[in-house]
Amino acid sequence: MVFTFSQGLLVTRKAPELIVPERPTPREVKQISDIDDQESLRFQIPLLFFYKNDPSPSMQGRDPVKVIREAISKALVFYYPLAGRLKEGYNRKLMVECNAEGVLFIEADANFTLEQLRDDLQPPCPYLNQLIYDVPGSEGILGCPLLLIQVTRLTCGGFIFAIRFNHTMCDAFGLVQFLKAIEDMARGERSPTLFPIWQRQILNARNPPQVTCIHHEYDAINTNEVPSDNMAHKSFFFSLKGIKALRNQLPFHLKDCSTFELLLAFLWKCRTIALKLQPEEIAKVCCIVNVRGKRYEMDIPPGYYGNAFTFSAVCSKAEQLCKNPIGYAVELVKKAKAQMNEEYIRSAADLMVIKGRRIKFSTRGNFIVSDLRNVGLGDVDFGWGKPIYAGTAGAVAVISFFTKYQNKNGEPGILVPICLPQSAMERLQEELKGLMIQGSAEDLCNINQTQIFSKL
Repeated sequence: MVFTFSQGLLVTRKAPELIVPERPTPREVKQISDIDDQESLRFQIPLLFFYKNDPSPSMQGRDPVKVIREAISKALVFYYPLAGRLKEGYNRKLMVECNAEGVLFIEADANFTLEQLRDDLQPPCPYLNQLIYDVPGSEGILGCPLLLIQVTRLTCGGFIFAIRFNHTMCDAFGLVQFLKAIEDMARGERSPTLFPIWQRQILNARNPPQVTCIHHEYDAINTNEVPSDNMAHKSFFFSLKGIKALRNQLPFHLKDCSTFELLLAFLWKCRTIALKLQPEEIAKVCCIVNVRGKRYEMDIPPGYYGNAFTFSAVCSKAEQLCKNPIGYAVELVKKAKAQMNEEYIRSAADLMVIKGRRIKFSTRGNFIVSDLRNVGLGDVDFGWGKPIYAGTAGAVAVISFFTKYQNKNGEPGILVPICLPQSAMERLQEELKGLMIQGSAEDLCNINQTQIFSKL
């Protein structure tokens, strides 16, 4: 199939195929955790990786499509649940039927170079469906392939690796772990450097479940949801110089806050103003907190590739958030993150079971942010060097992502895609400029062109 999407640029796709594990794998049913199994994660999310033609000596003259296809088949021997299908059990409990049906794979060729894409390397991707074709029947949660992968060769010798994954199966850390296993196989290894661990019971609810914390992240606090049509999708680039200028607006006792806390609070305030919430209406921001490591004492072993995070929610009346200096929002964010502990995480898993996994986050007045800067997306190297951009294809409804990015001038910073109704997006741009220090607007934030869309 041939598709033209801009100025004569063509993508030619072959028919989708299923890649199965190279060797026989166990036939069994595995339950996912109660943190995996929440309504809010029942969606698929696409990521894009753009590679130049810079092969290592061992990859000289080799076809990236062939190399990656074979490596996926080998990696699935170790990650065989990803080749299965999800089904529901009692109380809507999700489980994986490990049947080796395989993951979807598409081979494609384009008639353009990376250079011709220019600013389109950054989200929102205006031609997403050409770089990762939405195969009919593959977009669901139950009974569908858990991964969809497309590798598109470019005329310059580079290629684009695109992957869409079912979020109930893994988070960004888990996905990168699988991609690194593909990398290992592509380089001739017989097994992954980091062996995968299932052990999803670690993040299951207690018996009996008991909700011991207040979980504002799941509060249905607003009845008027954000409309899903006539949405504007933009990316905002924050330079290091600009972030420093923003930090200078904080009182002395908050200047040691993290860059994530600072930028999250800033965007939360600007976004709330743009949405024009009523003064007494609740504005909420949820940051995604990774619970791996020693800090939370969850005993999550290296190699665990399930969802190992929870939402840390911050609430404020819209009027207070909008009228106070940015330090007000920073303090709220810091306090919420500091209160995150093992009991909170256990309580969240218990809540999923008690509510039958039917609760999910609201959209109006809510802003969810995931920090992907340090999960390793930019380190995935199949043998052609590291990607020049690696990250999500854009925001997903009220969810935005912080991604490392280098602008066209070579300046490093943070890229943040955001979705809002068109009128609110226009107000957001004005607020971003208005809340900056005079004279530093261009230093802090550069905005790419709007992409109007109805569905990512």
